[in-house]
Amino acid sequence: MIFKFLYICRMKKWLLGCTLAELKEITDNLSLPAFTAKQIADWLYKKKVSQIAQMSNLSTSARELLSQNYEVGGFLPLDERVSADGTKKYLFTSFAGAPVESVVIPDEERATLCLSSQSGCKMGCRFCMTGRMGFKGNLSAGEIMSQVINVKESNQLSNIVYMGMGEPLDNLEAVLKSTEILTSDWGFGWSPKRITVSTIGVPNALRKFLDRSKCHLALSLHNPFDRERSEFMPVQKTWPADEIISLIKEYDFTGQRRVSFEYIMFSGWNDTKRHADALTRMLKGLECRVNLIRFHQIPDFPYKSSPDLIMENFRDRLNKAGVIATIRASRGEDILAACGMLSGESSKSVTDDIEF
Repeated sequence: MIFKFLYICRMKKWLLGCTLAELKEITDNLSLPAFTAKQIADWLYKKKVSQIAQMSNLSTSARELLSQNYEVGGFLPLDERVSADGTKKYLFTSFAGAPVESVVIPDEERATLCLSSQSGCKMGCRFCMTGRMGFKGNLSAGEIMSQVINVKESNQLSNIVYMGMGEPLDNLEAVLKSTEILTSDWGFGWSPKRITVSTIGVPNALRKFLDRSKCHLALSLHNPFDRERSEFMPVQKTWPADEIISLIKEYDFTGQRRVSFEYIMFSGWNDTKRHADALTRMLKGLECRVNLIRFHQIPDFPYKSSPDLIMENFRDRLNKAGVIATIRASRGEDILAACGMLSGESSKSVTDDIEF
C-alpha cells in the first residue's frame, strides 16, 4: 500500500481528460500562445499521442514547460480476454489502484465499447457482480477517456455505452466531461447519438444530465412493481422507478435523443403477463424501447434466466401493446464480460503489474 501511495503521489497531472477550457487555463498559466490549447487537444483526442514530446507543432520550450508538471496520462490494459464470440474484456488499473474493466463488442461493421465510470458500485443490486465488489472509487474524466483511447480497437469504435462498472450518474461531472470530449469538435467530434449513458435512476443527477447532454439514456428497470423491484434493487426504496419515469416524461424523446429501458429477465420473478402489462402501463405515452436481457448466472444467487420462449412471448406482448421491445443478444459470458458480470476478477494483477 505504501508503494502504491508513493506511485500515485509522484505522478504528474494528466492532460488526458481535460476539456478545451481546462487546457486553455493550463496554457494561460504557462504564458503559452492562445492557440496552444487547441493544438494540445488535437494531439490528445484526434492523434491520440502518448507523450508530450510527440506534439511536434508545439515549440521545444513549450513542450519542456508542459512536461515539468504534466504528462499525457492514461493507463494501458493490464490484461485482456477474448470470448469465443469475439467480445474482448480489458482490465485497467485506476488512480486508487482498484480494478476497472471495459468490454469491446464487435458486430460486423460496428464495435461498441462498454466502459466504466467507477470501480465497483454503491447501488448493491443483488444480481450484479459489480455491486458485490462494493464501491472502490469514482473515475476521473481522464481515467474514463483512457479506456476509450487504450483499447486496441480505439480507432474502430462506432458506439460507446456507459454500462460497465459503476453508476454513471453517481459520478456525473466526470461523465459529462468525458462526453463533452467525445462530442466536441475539438475532441473526438462524435455525434451524441453514438453514446448511451445507463443509470439506475438518480433523480437530481438525471435531471442535470438530461439538461446538459444530448446523449441517449438507458434506465435499468427490471421490474415494474415497487415491492418486487425493492427485493433485488435497494435503490427502489430511495428513488422509486415510477418517480424516475415521471421525470423522464418531462423531456422530449421524439427527436434525436432516445430513451430505452433495460430489463433483465429472471425466471418466475419478472417475466409474466402481469409484469408485461404493468410495464406497458408504466411506459404509456413515452417514446421509448425496452431491451430484454438474459440473466447471466452468478454465484450464490437463486434465480435463473427466463427461457427463450418466455422472453419471446414477453417481447411480443409488449410489441402488441405498442411498446417497442427487443431481445438483446448475449455476448462475452464465457469471459465474464456479459451484463452484470464485471467484477475485476483479475484484480490481483492490478497492482502487481505496476512498476514503482
